[in-house]
Amino acid sequence: MVSQGKVSTAHWLALGLPAVLLGGAYVSQYVFGLYPCEMCWWQRYPHFLALALALLAFVAPPRRLWIGLAALAILASGLIGGFHAGVEYGWWEGLTACSTVDLGDGDPLEAIMNAPLVRCDTAPWTLAGVSLAGFNFLISTAGALVILALLRRRAA
Repeated sequence: MVSQGKVSTAHWLALGLPAVLLGGAYVSQYVFGLYPCEMCWWQRYPHFLALALALLAFVAPPRRLWIGLAALAILASGLIGGFHAGVEYGWWEGLTACSTVDLGDGDPLEAIMNAPLVRCDTAPWTLAGVSLAGFNFLISTAGALVILALLRRRAA
């Protein structure tokens, strides 16, 4: 039988991975001015869910179920990131007009008029040809598979 440490590693990965990726997304948005498009937001939602599920695993049994569901949410974010990266690279078309507006706390019309237009089919930043959506695909998919493998190994 494999030690309880494997589930703990999976648990910490399920908590830490979405926290770090969301932190990076917010730093890129608020520090570097890379405003998210609609599909960028789609990638964040499963990470929020994964964080909630990983936190729930600290207090509610069955712990492995919540960690597994968090891993599936992380995987969902990665797959959305893969789809988004494909749109950015021109491999296929996106599903929406892909523009977003932050209404803020002031006048909605003024916010709409002054908001930056953010397109989903253009990568605002790349490193070695990989966009942020591409990195989310790579990191989230790999991380989710590692978490699921750790949980599976624990069950064997």
